Amino acid sequence: MGDARLRAGDGPVGTALATAAALELLQTCALVQDDVMDGSVTRRGRRALHLDVAARYAPDAGERGAEHLGAVAGVLAGDLALAWADDLAAAAQAELRAQAGARVREVWSDLRTEVVAGQYADVHGQVTRSRSPGRALRIARLKSAMYSVERPVHLGAVLAGAGPEEVAELRRAGRCAGIAFQLRDDLDGVFGDPARTGKPCGEDLRAGKPTYLAAVAHARAAAAGDRVSSSVLERRLGDPDLDDEALAEVREVLVGTGARAAVLSLVERLSARGAEHLERARPAGPGAGRLADLLRAAAGPAPGPAGACGAGAAR
Repeated sequence: MGDARLRAGDGPVGTALATAAALELLQTCALVQDDVMDGSVTRRGRRALHLDVAARYAPDAGERGAEHLGAVAGVLAGDLALAWADDLAAAAQAELRAQAGARVREVWSDLRTEVVAGQYADVHGQVTRSRSPGRALRIARLKSAMYSVERPVHLGAVLAGAGPEEVAELRRAGRCAGIAFQLRDDLDGVFGDPARTGKPCGEDLRAGKPTYLAAVAHARAAAAGDRVSSSVLERRLGDPDLDDEALAEVREVLVGTGARAAVLSLVERLSARGAEHLERARPAGPGAGRLADLLRAAAGPAPGPAGACGAGAAR
């Protein structure tokens, strides 16, 4: 970590870069271990790390041994990324004045805890088949919005010396953009094109993920007394063998119950609300416009027409 310390010692820019690199490594930890826990096949269009390791050693170790080695490698790679992230964050904090360093240290500590809590909440909701829209939104905030957008914005604001009110508004802006991002990602997982999203279509449905999209569909079907839609959701969500025909059936329910439209509407409202919070924060300097662009991109456009899911989609 010597290079990290040199970057952190290059003044405010070096400290910011070291903190940003720490966030990237924390993200790496979360993604690698998330793939192991979820049994994900791909990540960003490529084979997930644990499966890549397993494939390399399968000829010599056998399928079972290779799978075990892959899972262990994924967990340890995540642990190593987290350790390196802490090293970088500590190097950055050491360059700050005592009060600023303490504030950054507190945010970083909260961030690490939230990542773990969010991952546990996600798996817990998956195993217990949670159907609460409120709980699904809380998971989306903890598991994705906090560490991907809100806390990085928070760290940047503290490093820039922002006052309490400005920090609060910037955090709200990041929270709105981060939740919108996760909700859009949930839509992509059902209606998006795998060539663009980098993950198989329907993966969240097969895993029985407690997404807000699924929770709203359950709630709307129950409220309308729509037993057919409720039956489809009960049978199909969490089915690891969900094929294209069954996936099309679920998509029809998500559209027919109005769940897809409701999520799209919430994404739009969150994006607009985030822009309002950012305007109230009034960040100054050359980075203000870039921050606005990044938050807009995070909360950006939702997937294309319902039913589009790439070349292998059901008709």
